[in-house]
Amino acid sequence: MPATVLIVDDEEAISWSLRKAFERLGHRVGVAASAEAAFGLAEQMKPDAIILDVRLPGMDGLEALARLRVITGNAPVIVITAHGNLTTAVKAVEGGAFDYLSKPFDLSQALDAVGRALASRTTGRPAAPPPDADGEEIVGRGPAIQAVFKRIALVAPTDACVLITGESGTGKELVARAVHQHSHRRNKPFRPVHVAALNPNLVESELFGHVKGAFTGAAAAKPGLLSLADGGTIFLDELADIALPVQAKLLRVLEHQEVMPVGGSVPTKINVRVLGATHADLLKQVNAGQFRHDLYFRLNVFEVRLPALRDRPEDIPSLCDHFLRGFGAASAVPEETAAYLRSRAWPGNVRELRNALEHAAIVARGGPLRPDHFPPPAAIGGPETVDQRLGALVRDWVRDASQGEAEPAHLYDALLACIEPALLDEVLRQTNNNRVAAARRLGLARATLRKLLSKYRTPEEAGPEEEE
Repeated sequence: MPATVLIVDDEEAISWSLRKAFERLGHRVGVAASAEAAFGLAEQMKPDAIILDVRLPGMDGLEALARLRVITGNAPVIVITAHGNLTTAVKAVEGGAFDYLSKPFDLSQALDAVGRALASRTTGRPAAPPPDADGEEIVGRGPAIQAVFKRIALVAPTDACVLITGESGTGKELVARAVHQHSHRRNKPFRPVHVAALNPNLVESELFGHVKGAFTGAAAAKPGLLSLADGGTIFLDELADIALPVQAKLLRVLEHQEVMPVGGSVPTKINVRVLGATHADLLKQVNAGQFRHDLYFRLNVFEVRLPALRDRPEDIPSLCDHFLRGFGAASAVPEETAAYLRSRAWPGNVRELRNALEHAAIVARGGPLRPDHFPPPAAIGGPETVDQRLGALVRDWVRDASQGEAEPAHLYDALLACIEPALLDEVLRQTNNNRVAAARRLGLARATLRKLLSKYRTPEEAGPEEEE
């Protein structure tokens, strides 16, 4: 249905593009270049939805948000910004924003957000703003991490269980702390628990506590970690390591908010929010009977999936600045080094990057960081795949060739001359020197394979061409 849309942005190109797109859909559109102008226009138009930039001349968008919602009768607002971070996302949702988009965004994203906003007016979907909170621990401005900021801002003000997933080293505990800090429990305890680090024989006692005499050595009653987090949040890292009997007791905590200490007969009521994290595939473990399906669905009310560092290379420079400041290092990261870091595999993700930067800062002794200041990929971050090792070798080859006294005139041809003979030899070995099968395996025409063999082999070495 046609609606009225107000666009508040001082960038003419963005306003023009959005206006044309909404007008093509039959909507009535108003444009304001400042918050002050938007107030008067909103009074006149009574828009059904608003697109609001954060950075505006005069009053900024976050300050204007609440007033615009009052003027328009709580019309849904989509906040947009080129300078997004977790604090901005939380404040946007706090002010009642319906959605949050980070520039640059696709036009389709804006159209979809406004479409959902207009639909929400008919369904009466309420906004759920979190309370105010300061500080930012998660670094990055790329679209992948912006999506994480939005998820945190949405779930933080609730009491829902959150499952935080992602590879090792992506920052799952940082997300858990951010959810707690932006919740109404932020002045209550936050208890991080690394499940794998607990004594396997005492994990039940550690989590749920025990009464006096519950087992040998239990000279006095002791509250468990869940009880110590009462009123606040407990973060269970590496959920996949929880034994099945303990999983059953944890399910009872989630369903009834009560703890039964080891050796006890009377449960204790508690009020605790549970956040969980894992790098394992929990669904795979559920199907294998290693993790309770009812506990999985109870924990996974809301999932925050963290991207691997290889999926957010644009954030590496800002991560470098953040970590180097934390080390108190005066070293700088030149563009050549930043490009090297963006191209590296980082199987250990942000944790590996931090450790590598600390190593490089020590070697650089206050000077600019160079690629050769970093430890080799195989020395950190765990095992690499063959593809990752090959990529690292190619990067090393290019650096060595570029720094040598006789740099190849054509790096591409020189690299092919190194790689193609080994590739041809191995494929021909696997196909018993059947050129037809080898060409098919390589995805090459037989004439192309014949040409390559003549390039790298003598006629005697190439041998006769066999048919299938």
